[in-house]
Amino acid sequence: MRAVVQNDKRWATGRASAGVRIVVAVLVLAAIASGCAQDGGDQVTPAGGQQPLDAPPARALDSYATKLRAAQAARVAAAHRWGLRKVPSAAPPAPAKKPRVRTRKGFEVDGHRKLDLPPVFTRIPTRDKVVFLTIDDGAEKDPAFLRMMSELDVPYSAFLSGYLVRNDTRYFRKMQSRGVVLHNHTLNHPNLRGMSYRKQKREICGMQRYMERRFGTRPTLFRPPYGSYDRATLRAARTCGITYVPLWNEEVFADHWEYRDGGRKLHPGDIVLTHFRGRDQWKGTMADMIRRFLNKVTAQGYAVGRLEDYL
Repeated sequence: MRAVVQNDKRWATGRASAGVRIVVAVLVLAAIASGCAQDGGDQVTPAGGQQPLDAPPARALDSYATKLRAAQAARVAAAHRWGLRKVPSAAPPAPAKKPRVRTRKGFEVDGHRKLDLPPVFTRIPTRDKVVFLTIDDGAEKDPAFLRMMSELDVPYSAFLSGYLVRNDTRYFRKMQSRGVVLHNHTLNHPNLRGMSYRKQKREICGMQRYMERRFGTRPTLFRPPYGSYDRATLRAARTCGITYVPLWNEEVFADHWEYRDGGRKLHPGDIVLTHFRGRDQWKGTMADMIRRFLNKVTAQGYAVGRLEDYL
């Protein structure tokens, strides 16, 4: 019995932050509803023992609050189902003013600013306690991963390589239909650094055309394979319509984390890398990786944001 009580306390703590957001949203809508009701006067006949509700504003408010409670209950149930220690925090709303993203010091190439080349960065400048999940290549097509991310309502961005995607484009179209933005990770995943400008342009622009044919859009974000690039890479990327080149600060696997800057703490705006991998390459599944990712992110007080909302 003691273990059950302790477990309930942990879940209550996980729900607290989401509960506060629900209360705030309801109070704001209540204020709007009361202001609108002054001009109206319509009322909904209440059930016995209840106060009358002004309609239609209060009726809409009641419906919205019910949806919020249902959404939170679904997240709690999904967190239980997928074996998370706590319910993941909901992401903050997209910033009204996008942060100015610049190339990280030490990641510049010759003439970077003069040539107006896309910025290369590992973190979004923000005070929001939020991190961003990015997933590379497309080798593993795990349907359980799609269900898990949809049920938990966790945003992520996919950087795809053509030769790994073409055998099952339906998997990634399904991902796209659920709000995931698909980006460029080259046609064949070569190490671009040192390749000729012409070959690099073929890899990047070729993937742009492929993405447009298969998924209906030309990406504006590009990640060079292995995080390896040179000036020709960024020149080619700009020519192909790329505006940002996000790298990463941390990488998460099914069984461990790795850190670019040392230490074991996340920072506001960190970009986290992982891959579409399964048991053939990892000591676990993609669901295992997401479980490790979310447990750490939530334990350190962070939410997972949508990278595109900040760019």
